[in-house]
Amino acid sequence: MDKELLAAKSAKFAATLKENPQEDLANFLQSVPATADTLELVARFYHGFEIQICSQNVVQLICVADYLDMTENHSKDNLLHKAISYFQQRILPSWSETIKAFRSTEKVFQQSWKLGLVHECLDSIIRKAKASPQLLGEPIKNSTANADDSDEDYEGYKPNARRRLFDLNWKPEDLTTLSLQLYELLMQAMNKHGVPSEYVAASLCNYTKKWVFSSSGEEALKKKYQKDILEAVERLLPDEIGLLPCTLLFQMLRVAIYLEVTSDCRNGIEIRIGKQLDQATVKDLLIPSHGYSKVVQYDIQCVRRIVKVFYANYSSSNVTDITGLIAVADLIEEFLAEVASDIDLKISTFVGLAEMLVSASMGVKTNSDGIYGAVAIYLDKHRHLTESEREEVCQVLDFQKMSPQACDHAAKNECMPLRMVVQVLFAGQLQLRDTITKEVQSSDEKLIKEEADEVNAPRVDLCEGKMRSEVEKMSKKVMQLERECSMMRKEIENSSSLVVRKEKPSLWREMKRKFGCISSAHDSNCQLKKQKLPLKPKRGL
Repeated sequence: MDKELLAAKSAKFAATLKENPQEDLANFLQSVPATADTLELVARFYHGFEIQICSQNVVQLICVADYLDMTENHSKDNLLHKAISYFQQRILPSWSETIKAFRSTEKVFQQSWKLGLVHECLDSIIRKAKASPQLLGEPIKNSTANADDSDEDYEGYKPNARRRLFDLNWKPEDLTTLSLQLYELLMQAMNKHGVPSEYVAASLCNYTKKWVFSSSGEEALKKKYQKDILEAVERLLPDEIGLLPCTLLFQMLRVAIYLEVTSDCRNGIEIRIGKQLDQATVKDLLIPSHGYSKVVQYDIQCVRRIVKVFYANYSSSNVTDITGLIAVADLIEEFLAEVASDIDLKISTFVGLAEMLVSASMGVKTNSDGIYGAVAIYLDKHRHLTESEREEVCQVLDFQKMSPQACDHAAKNECMPLRMVVQVLFAGQLQLRDTITKEVQSSDEKLIKEEADEVNAPRVDLCEGKMRSEVEKMSKKVMQLERECSMMRKEIENSSSLVVRKEKPSLWREMKRKFGCISSAHDSNCQLKKQKLPLKPKRGL
């Protein structure tokens, strides 16, 4: 009876049974690529019982129904149609349900890939991630916000109002629960389809923290698996600068060195660090040595490579802003002072670092006190050095660029070689001479300026006085003219009132009378008198 029931739903088993009526059902079911739980659901279905389809079993049900050819052409309301309808209507619209279904494809990956179920899950997840990128986690650069904002800015996805009405404790399904195979496939698709890179980086960071950095968990992962994860994460990280904090990248580098990842992975992390080295701290640079370089305390060569990456990228991308150059120069200075106390640090290595600091400080630092400080520490911790070796260490010093305080300390430093002490004293004398010269020049310039001011001051006062007197004279002349005009106007008015109305003279005649010229004949006589003035006799004639 079981054979007949299965044959009624499965075209594949019906064809097999038709060819061989004696076909054993148990042997046939063992050849089906499905788990025991899935086959139990299939058996319940063809026996007529209701089955519970969910996100964890729907993909496997679709795969086994396709394998058994349980289609509508063979029987109505068949298993394949039911499972696909559930997948499309109940799984794909939901972020969390899609993640669960996608996770279940790992058990039947080849078949679910051929049927397009993997692509359906990927498309659904990517569409939702582009619409709400917070589903991937908040960007790392915003994760250090104030604790007061944590309630308002939930670290994942904010469900809509309708969902909150029914489920206040709803949280999105975490992508970190996916296997490396599925997770890498999903992140590749997200990078390809333009999901915001800062959210992709946040998801990659969370995945790394959970499976590589975290030592807690149900069971410790093998070193090989951690290595594979870190290499995959480095490949998947977008190229934008600043997506991950510099400190986190250094943490990844330390783990990568410990796990002995491929050179491509390690170089990739070092390049990412180098591009934003100005954001690092000296603590980040203190990378413990491993392997062949374990003789020294810190991995100096790694730091040198990172610094080279910084300057190679900085010179080509930002040639005007020197803020980053100053920050890195200070960083190298602090690092040199830290490693100088390592008793196993070779002279050549220290001098190489010091020369790198000299190059880094060129044009951005006014003095070389930091270099001297590191040299002083190195000489103090390596008192076994010979005089010539001490001189080799001190070759990186430029006493002309050291402050008077640093020169004074160097002159009294018993670890300094004698030749260098002489050079320090000579440099101090030169600095003193330059200081005195500058002071004298400054005093002379000040004195000349004061004398010039004194000479120019009377001239300015004299000019101002002349101008003031001229203005006063002009004002007096104007006032005098106004008074004369006023007096003439009054006299004219008085004289016009005394003249008889019949022989009323003209205004011009009256004015001539005032001046002593009554008639025109008299006018002529007046003019002649003025022209024929008597000459004074000359003496001696």
